[in-house]
Amino acid sequence: MKQNILVTGASSGFGLLIANKLHQSGYNVIGTSRNPEKYASKLSFKMIALDLDSDESINTLPDRLFKEIDKLDVLINNAGFLVTGIAEEIPIELGRKQFETNFWGTIKVTNAVLPSLRKQKFGKIITVGSITGLVAFPNTSYYASSKHALEGYFKALRYELTEFNIRVAMIEPGSFKTNIMENSSTTLNRIEDYDALRSKSEKYADLIVEQGEDPAMVAEKVLKVVETENPKFRNLVGKGLSALITLQHFAYGMLEKAILKQLNKA
Repeated sequence: MKQNILVTGASSGFGLLIANKLHQSGYNVIGTSRNPEKYASKLSFKMIALDLDSDESINTLPDRLFKEIDKLDVLINNAGFLVTGIAEEIPIELGRKQFETNFWGTIKVTNAVLPSLRKQKFGKIITVGSITGLVAFPNTSYYASSKHALEGYFKALRYELTEFNIRVAMIEPGSFKTNIMENSSTTLNRIEDYDALRSKSEKYADLIVEQGEDPAMVAEKVLKVVETENPKFRNLVGKGLSALITLQHFAYGMLEKAILKQLNKA
């Protein structure tokens, strides 16, 4: 029997690549978009409506989802967007919107399907994070913060769901050629003192996207995690990641083993 996989934000970018890859690999994929009717005729997998900024949309998701499937094997949290700008220049309201979508929206979707996963006592929750969830870069303060927050949340959730045979993993992409900058939001506020830094940061961001790797690598990594019975928590994707990331990954792996050892003794 085919496994059923829900991919949020599946109409473009990483989400579309992930959904297509999983569909081509024999999985029953259901993607989400705020406006699924715009894409349904162009896609080979089924789409349903989901708006991460709408509690009503999220709260009705389980009923709508389980009209299509009898069980959910994997949730892939991918939907989100990017806010760019110097930290002091970004209005708090825009920063809150970044968190409402990237962090709270993701958590609400996860909580919406968790009762079903706990009841069936199996499943995977895979969340697409970012290298900026580990090391922040200028001009991305709120985006990096939202990705750091997801890291912390799902680290804790991983322990809490072990007894229900529900695996939790993060995908951490580096620099890839995507349309993330085209779909980003920014502020019109400008503080002259930051003009030089802002210009350098924007040029650097354009450069790393231009020189980025093939985003198909991310879809390949997700497929690998889906097919791994007990995947590791943090799954880095991309070449040339700094030594700092490697050290952080190693340190967390050691800490995770120590925590699990203590939990098993309790």
